[in-house]
Amino acid sequence: MKKTTKKNSNTQKIKSSLERKEQHQRRSRKKDLAESPWKSSNDEKKTGSVKNIRQHDPFLAREQQKYSDPLPSREFIYQLIHQTQQSQPAALSLGDLMDLLAIKDHERQHFLRRLRAMVREGQLVDQGRGWTIAPGSSATLPESQANLSGRVQRFPEGYALFIPDIDPKTVYGLDLQGLENILSGDRIEAACIGLDNRRRPLVRCQNVLERSTNTLVGQLEYRRVEGWFLNIRGFRPGTYSLPVKAENRKRAKAGSWVVAKAEPEINDLTLHVIEILGDTEDDGIEIEIAVARHGLPHEFSADVLTQVRKLPTTVRAQDCKNRKDLRHLPLVTIDGETAKDFDDAVCAIRQDKGFKLWVAIADVSYYVPWDSALDHSARERGTSVYFPRRVLPMLPEALSNGLCSLNPHVDRLCMVCEINFSATGVLEHYEFYPAVMHSQARLTYTQVHTWLSKPEEWPSEFESLRDPLHYLNDLFKVLLKQRAKRGAIDFDTLESVLVFDEHGKMAGVEPSNRNDAHRLIEECMLAANVCAADYLLKKEAPALYRIHVGPSEEKLEQLRTYLKLQGLGLTGGNTPKTKDYALLMQQISERPDKALLQTVMLRSMQQAVYSPANAGHFGLAYEAYAHFTSPIRRYPDLMVHRSIKALLGVDNLPQTSWKDLGIHCSQTERRADEASREVTQWLKCQFMQDKVGQVFKGTISGVTHFGVFVTLTDFFIDGLIPIQDLHDDYYKFQPEQHRLIGERTKRVFSLMDTLDVQVTRADLDTLKIDFALPKI
Repeated sequence: MKKTTKKNSNTQKIKSSLERKEQHQRRSRKKDLAESPWKSSNDEKKTGSVKNIRQHDPFLAREQQKYSDPLPSREFIYQLIHQTQQSQPAALSLGDLMDLLAIKDHERQHFLRRLRAMVREGQLVDQGRGWTIAPGSSATLPESQANLSGRVQRFPEGYALFIPDIDPKTVYGLDLQGLENILSGDRIEAACIGLDNRRRPLVRCQNVLERSTNTLVGQLEYRRVEGWFLNIRGFRPGTYSLPVKAENRKRAKAGSWVVAKAEPEINDLTLHVIEILGDTEDDGIEIEIAVARHGLPHEFSADVLTQVRKLPTTVRAQDCKNRKDLRHLPLVTIDGETAKDFDDAVCAIRQDKGFKLWVAIADVSYYVPWDSALDHSARERGTSVYFPRRVLPMLPEALSNGLCSLNPHVDRLCMVCEINFSATGVLEHYEFYPAVMHSQARLTYTQVHTWLSKPEEWPSEFESLRDPLHYLNDLFKVLLKQRAKRGAIDFDTLESVLVFDEHGKMAGVEPSNRNDAHRLIEECMLAANVCAADYLLKKEAPALYRIHVGPSEEKLEQLRTYLKLQGLGLTGGNTPKTKDYALLMQQISERPDKALLQTVMLRSMQQAVYSPANAGHFGLAYEAYAHFTSPIRRYPDLMVHRSIKALLGVDNLPQTSWKDLGIHCSQTERRADEASREVTQWLKCQFMQDKVGQVFKGTISGVTHFGVFVTLTDFFIDGLIPIQDLHDDYYKFQPEQHRLIGERTKRVFSLMDTLDVQVTRADLDTLKIDFALPKI
């Protein structure tokens, strides 16, 4: 006991000594900080403290508008630390910072949250223990660190970002002054110089370390005195033009769209033309530009074509060994009118206690062995890319439209998910196996919807399919009830399709009518995908899951703020479930502003990705979900097939980094979406060029600090009314209400408002369409 007492006494002495030392240091530091230029002499005379320093926050008014009890702004915290470190280079301790800013006890947790956010976004560097309230926590500014090396990313809007090598998740603003010769992808050395207008640390280029090997897409321009230049594709004219070597133009003329590449010299940037794409008037030039700009693989190598030529053209007897024979089943494909590749076929029967569903999916992996030339090509592409009037397939046409496509009246190899459902649509049992099938018909959504809704119009040549299709429809109805029961979100979104005339020119945009036949097939595919995920998860087999996590804290807060203003709320506390979203959808179903509220809800959602770590699918309300149903056009589906076949003992499991593969597949999916959107926007801009000056009715579909987005009622085409073109007043952006409001007139521009707009610009260089309010 005496030993223990003595030990405790010594510990206490050491602790007290440390505390006295720390208090002395803090008193000394406070004395210096009290002399900070941020504190006025009047304040010192009045209070004898530094508490009024917060009144000098230049962004105090903004913080007071947002919060009833405002904290010091990020900018002020940054500037204050910067100012104190001019005379005292050492990191500023957490205690000193809180004393300096007079942070009260009830403000501590909120203040710490703000500091952590600043550290997370690279505005501060935490040199302590994660901003815990303990001796040792301290902060310094990014610029007090050594110069950083990293990559440049430039954007069409005219700004650039810097991504440091040491932490690619941190993003810095990049000062563009004197950076005309810095390309996206260049590696540079940079030093921090402050904060940009988005409160990110702002860096300035000190030295170019390495030139990008990326290609650039743009239009050639000839300047009489200066020579040839390339106006970079997608950037505002005049903001990103670079010199081109005359001898490398390859007979291209002014106005030609070309692909160019930088010379390897670091200091003297000059481009040389490596490919001529064509002229603006050329048919299909928009696709050529998108393919080049996004680096989409569009040609199959000689090795791939050689491998395809060695494949059989039909299903042989030897291919059917060790497979179930389903050629007697009334399996059919149901797709859109223009579809050419058919991944999936379905059929169902009624049983005594429910339903049996067969979902047959093309067995692509049988013809595309792992690590073969075909597989490498498919992996690189990641997905098929769908443009208006053209497709870049993931697999060569001999496979995608031939041997792997479940065409009618021919034998095809498939992987089958056979599922038993109860009479109420509860999934009771499933089984996977390889099979051979024979599609009885190639049907369209329009046909099936018409026949099921108007039985008297059922054609006699498809009479044998009447019962199987009715069984499918009955199963679909009970599956819909299960969907509602589990609380899946069913957004009622309006999609549109481009319409072309007989000459291939865009003639307009029409709404895409989604009927119950679409939803019938969707429910069948969802069921098969859920079974695939469940099977892989239970067997603990490596695979790619389709994951969709819930909304982020920031987006959730924005959504709740807006809903509160509308007299609504989202249940579920800080972690709402899918059912909470579904319940809100039910509550707004009869409201006139349903479309507006649905838009805001959609924008709170995060993007789905591929990952080997299952995290569930928030939107569909599934605990596990995987893509099994489209291996012709999606590489993750092909990998899911390989994992399932390995579990069945049919094939070997691929040895790969599943995490890296998930990242790659997510990136190729985004790349394809961006390229497809770009082509669609080009066609819309081209369509609107001869309508400049005309007035149309529209609906506000987006509100930002820089203007109002409007969707034209007749054409489903979006354009922007720039805020600087709203000349009748000075408009303030209120993000929580998703609106602009005039300071003097109090005129409001809010989501889903209808108004007349005049087309003022349709620019193919920037793919922008601008509107203005018609002059009265």
